[in-house]
Amino acid sequence: MPNKIMDPIGRLMGLRYKSHPWHGVEIGDGLPDVVTCFIEMVPRDTVKYEVDKVSGYLKLDRPQKYSNTVPALYGFIPQTFSGDMVAAFCREKTGNKDIVGDSDPIDICVLTEKEITHGDILVRARPIGGFRMIDNNQADDKLIAVMNNDALYEDYQDVSDLPEKVVERLRHYFLTYKDLPGKSADVDITDVFGREEAYEIIRRSVEDYRRKFENLDTILSSV
Repeated sequence: MPNKIMDPIGRLMGLRYKSHPWHGVEIGDGLPDVVTCFIEMVPRDTVKYEVDKVSGYLKLDRPQKYSNTVPALYGFIPQTFSGDMVAAFCREKTGNKDIVGDSDPIDICVLTEKEITHGDILVRARPIGGFRMIDNNQADDKLIAVMNNDALYEDYQDVSDLPEKVVERLRHYFLTYKDLPGKSADVDITDVFGREEAYEIIRRSVEDYRRKFENLDTILSSV
């Protein structure tokens, strides 16, 4: 999907500088069936990395609790934003009228049989569902995807196709990954949803992103 914010300025800057993974990376033409994901973490990581929103570089956020490590590739979908439209969908599905967006790009975990040794990479993936996660009354949806054309996971079309133990392992991680020794995070997963709801969240998050950052092209053009 063309990004009017970064085109043509972003393409010119990209010849010399690394593109910002949130704003400068294209989602792709296959939206929402296939999306580009920026991977921050891989299963071997024992600390949590996340993108610094200002610089675009990966930063160390915090150590993982005990031996709790991410069970899949984990990152976000560029040019998405959890804002009013994403929050409205979450309110509709949960009945909780107090939910707001968390103002972050949409999180996604990507299943693959391949061993990926480090983050800070782009991966093409097919969303198949996700978890409706609430973090302190903020919509914090966690999408589940499979790597596009993965030899093992390519036949999975919906989260309901996955082995139950795979889903439970992912659920356990997201319910505990923000815990610190002696302190538990206030998070809840209300339900597991399938591919069509994942698609709807992606569409809404793209529109939320457009509304949030629609003036950036004007700002950049005047620099």
